[in-house]
Amino acid sequence: MNVSIQPFCTSIFVRRILFLSFSLLLTLALASTASAQKKKKKDDQQSTPNPAMQLPDEQKIDNAIGEMLGAWQLGDVEKLHAHYADDMDAVNGMWAPPVVGWPNYLASYQSQRARTQQVRLDRSNTLIRLAPGGNTAWACYQWEFTALVDGVPTTAFGHTTLVLEKRNDAWLIVHNHTSLVQSSQAAAPQPQSPPATPTKP
Repeated sequence: MNVSIQPFCTSIFVRRILFLSFSLLLTLALASTASAQKKKKKDDQQSTPNPAMQLPDEQKIDNAIGEMLGAWQLGDVEKLHAHYADDMDAVNGMWAPPVVGWPNYLASYQSQRARTQQVRLDRSNTLIRLAPGGNTAWACYQWEFTALVDGVPTTAFGHTTLVLEKRNDAWLIVHNHTSLVQSSQAAAPQPQSPPATPTKP
């Protein structure tokens, strides 16, 4: 019996080609769908602004001040520097010349921070104003500072005024003026002394 196997082999070959073609088409379809979904997700992310970007500048400044004070309390120098311009200057509450430039401010801050433990700095009565043009602002607030300084419990009150500039869409402190409020203590009454008698010539 002479049976031809050529048509049988051809049909297997054709089925394999069809199967491979179908697999290839399915893979391409899935890949293009995934690519389209990825592109759509990327487009959606670009068209949906970051919520932080939608905040008004006054709120961005208030948030930046809060982050800066948090970093100041914790001793986080990198986060602190993120809120100060390199060309900043500062006037502190002591009788001292202004500190000019971030490196000098950092050195002053680190020498003070090394003597201080259990730092707490509370801010209140913050006022923020934008200058015309929208790239400069000032903020002022009151603060209460408590800590152990050289092992001694210390409390101080004061005011700070900041001048900020918007650089690369970030508000940076370019000037920090801090004033201490002297706490007044009632003076003990002085003993009365008898009236002075005039001396005779």
